[in-house]
Amino acid sequence: MVGAPVVAIIAPEHLPSTLLILGLLIGAGAISLDVSAINWREARPGLAGRAVGGFIGAGIAALVIDPDLFAVIVAIIILVAIALTLSGLKVAITPVSLSIAGGTAGIMGTLTAVGAPPMAILYSGEEAKRSRAMQNLFFLWGMFWSLGSLTFLGLVDRSDLMLALALAPAAIFALIISRPVAGLMDGRSIKPYALGASAIGAVTLLWRACA
Repeated sequence: MVGAPVVAIIAPEHLPSTLLILGLLIGAGAISLDVSAINWREARPGLAGRAVGGFIGAGIAALVIDPDLFAVIVAIIILVAIALTLSGLKVAITPVSLSIAGGTAGIMGTLTAVGAPPMAILYSGEEAKRSRAMQNLFFLWGMFWSLGSLTFLGLVDRSDLMLALALAPAAIFALIISRPVAGLMDGRSIKPYALGASAIGAVTLLWRACA
């Protein structure tokens, strides 16, 4: 949610493809830390929903040609994601809720690379390691399907890949330092800072698109 509005402001032609490519790298690194806590059987409906949502999102992206309209869509989705994150909504984890959350995350993630909030809501009340493992699984799977769907429709090009490769060292560095930094935080939440930065970026993007 922090990266998407920044990319949309600075290099909108590379959204969401570049962030999705980097998401594959980050997701692979993150999921390797908690793979033992994944419940594969439980995950199936959510994974299926995420794949379907990815194709729907790619279809919407293919229809949106006006860059200002796309910027508005990105900004609104990010603001909705922030609202969902702050809502404190509690939803039981069932095959139906997993399918719906997966589909919603697929559409959001394919359009903006921001697809985490629906699954975050489902797993917000779970034990930390299990919650992290399941969300990382859906994140990695979602990046794969969203990027694959966009590529199938011809919405990913060589320049997106080259930019992602240029940014990859920064992503790898962030993965390396994330654990010790988390320890330094000593249980303090960075959510207010992350959401605040996301909101500022989204509002700025919306203002620029509508100006």
